Amino acid sequence: MRKNVWKPLLVALLLTVLAYSFWYSAPWLKLCYGLALFLFGMQCIEEGLHNAAGGTLERLMAKSTATPGKGLFFGIGATFILQSSTLVSLLTIAFLSTSLITLAGGIAVILGTNLGATSGIWLLAMAGQSISLSPIAIPMLVFGILAGFFNNKAKAVGRVLVGISLIFIGIDAIKNGFQDLGGQVDFASIQVSGVAEIAIFSGIGLLLTIVLQSSHATLILTLAALVGGQISLVQGFAIAVGSNVGSSISTAFVGMLGSERSGQRLALAHLLFNVVTAVLSLLLWLPLTKFVTLLAAWTGMGVLLQLALFHTLFNGLGLAVFWKLQNQLAEKLLRWLPERAEAELLPEDSKPVRARYLNDNMLRAGDTALRAVFKEINHLSALSLEVICHVLFISVERLYQSNADPDEELPSPEPPLHLDAQAYYESQVKPLYSDVLDFTSKIDIDGTEQQQRLTTAHMAAFQMVEIVKESKHLQKNMQIYLQQPDSPAFNDYMRLRRHLFKTLILFRRVTALPINTPEWEEEVDKFSKHIDSLENLRARILVKLRNKRISGWQTSSLMNDINYARRIGWGMQEIIYTADLDFSSKEQLAARKQAV
Repeated sequence: MRKNVWKPLLVALLLTVLAYSFWYSAPWLKLCYGLALFLFGMQCIEEGLHNAAGGTLERLMAKSTATPGKGLFFGIGATFILQSSTLVSLLTIAFLSTSLITLAGGIAVILGTNLGATSGIWLLAMAGQSISLSPIAIPMLVFGILAGFFNNKAKAVGRVLVGISLIFIGIDAIKNGFQDLGGQVDFASIQVSGVAEIAIFSGIGLLLTIVLQSSHATLILTLAALVGGQISLVQGFAIAVGSNVGSSISTAFVGMLGSERSGQRLALAHLLFNVVTAVLSLLLWLPLTKFVTLLAAWTGMGVLLQLALFHTLFNGLGLAVFWKLQNQLAEKLLRWLPERAEAELLPEDSKPVRARYLNDNMLRAGDTALRAVFKEINHLSALSLEVICHVLFISVERLYQSNADPDEELPSPEPPLHLDAQAYYESQVKPLYSDVLDFTSKIDIDGTEQQQRLTTAHMAAFQMVEIVKESKHLQKNMQIYLQQPDSPAFNDYMRLRRHLFKTLILFRRVTALPINTPEWEEEVDKFSKHIDSLENLRARILVKLRNKRISGWQTSSLMNDINYARRIGWGMQEIIYTADLDFSSKEQLAARKQAV
């Protein structure tokens, strides 16, 4: 109760103090006005690019982290485009948490984001504070607003234009604000020097970045303060070092609280990289600053470009130190932050499921080995369906009931519901799939027909594993809403749960029939229509949203989960058309009970 009382009081007090400061000092108001425009402009750019790109960023990241070099350049490029190392870092943590990229690939991206973050300060420094950007910003703002009245893509591009124009206007306001402050604020006159001065201004940079949640905003303030003579160049260098650490603290805070172990590891890696880089830059302060000043004297470089150069140098120094240590760092992070004991959610005597039909003796003949592979994929597929049952909080026995009615209403699951999908995947599906891959790599292929059959086997196994991965995303929301009968989204999640369970039953029916028979074709047609029926659920949810019977947040969750359900159905369709698997017997259930 006290927290509920004190929080609004504290906010009201801060707003009152801020309003009084605006009334007391017009230059301070102008400075804050420019900063607000700058921050809001960055938000507009991030939102516009995200809406314009759609899922392109995810696909691009998945392709661009195959090697450390690709990951590095992706981090540099993405940060250059989005102009937010924090945003790119958080996106990377999110993708890592969903297994879109590996930990090593994520570390490479993080290294790139720090170097990419230097691009913003170079652009601002080269533009200079003597050039007014408002003449460019005003028409850009007009075109951006006009674009907002067109389709979604044009609206997203318009949002980016509005963001850029607000940043330009904000920069001018910040510049004028510092100039108007004049002698009212003069950090350069602070009577400290040496180590104390560097420590104080590094702390200022750190705190400013944490408060503003943007190292770019901190650096634009630093550039403006440099031009206005409020700080010295050395103090600007120190603020830049502190801002780097501040950006990683913001990322680490969000990553540690809102991610699984994989995301937490990457957040810690980002924090370690920036802290170690800052320490190195402070230890090598004299040679780094001396190099910058000597190069400036030789080239006639101004103070703004000197700050940009220093920012690039110490980030490049950190990259040089960490580049060869990526794999060792990943191994250390795995030891420091091991997976949580998810296995406790499994039956007490559960053991990893391994291959049942694959052994070296089968490798003596290619056809024998391929038959063994298809039998094992049958095992893998049955196991995958059972894992999906756990995702939906439905008993496996219900799946194997011979008289199971796909249209039958499912009872609500009894709480408490546990998030066990990841544990089942790690201990059962993944080890079995690894055994299949290891075995197929040893088969001597003789002829095109065997190669085609092996390709079919690989595709079927891969699709089943991908289906399980898609289903893992569903369980968290299922757990939340299926335990809330009073929630407006409860019935919709019950319908989605029933739809997915019917998908499993129909899939088993199709794969139990001989391929390309009339009965098979009839069941395939029924299966396809069932997958398409998801559009009815989507339309129903949108009607509820329009009628304000469900919130936008709940609608977003449902829409995402419907997409996962659709991908599961599409994956099963692909298996139906590429592999002749038999799920008709009850042997799988008995084997499952024996394995567990």
